[in-house]
Amino acid sequence: MKSILFLLGWMWFTMAFSQSDSTTFRTYVYNDDYKVYLRINFYDQDIIIPGQELYGELPGYLGKEHNSFCWPIISADVKGKKAHIQMVNDFGSEDLEATLTQKNDSTYVLKQGKGSVIKVPNDGKWQKLPPILEFKRKVNKK
Repeated sequence: MKSILFLLGWMWFTMAFSQSDSTTFRTYVYNDDYKVYLRINFYDQDIIIPGQELYGELPGYLGKEHNSFCWPIISADVKGKKAHIQMVNDFGSEDLEATLTQKNDSTYVLKQGKGSVIKVPNDGKWQKLPPILEFKRKVNKK
């Protein structure tokens, strides 16, 4: 009887623990300084880039406000509050590895690693993003 109760308790604990992490990397976060955002779902990997449906379902993408340019995320490996991701620009000419870490409930940090530097259009020129970039969840103000 004790072993059955222990087994049920262990199953409940593991299910509760695994479910608590299922929303960490399913979110929309924004950086006000550079007007870029991440739309991600690293679990179901079902994000469609608007206007670029040709890519199919992906783990997510980095986009620029008021612009169709993006950096699709082509793979994501989640380990706790950190995800190792691979990105490519939408031309396919540049790629990089990066880590995305959840600092707290509303703050994420993208750290660029090996590969190209992320560049986004800004007023007709290419703007390099810093190697470490902080993103916040948007809060609807009513």
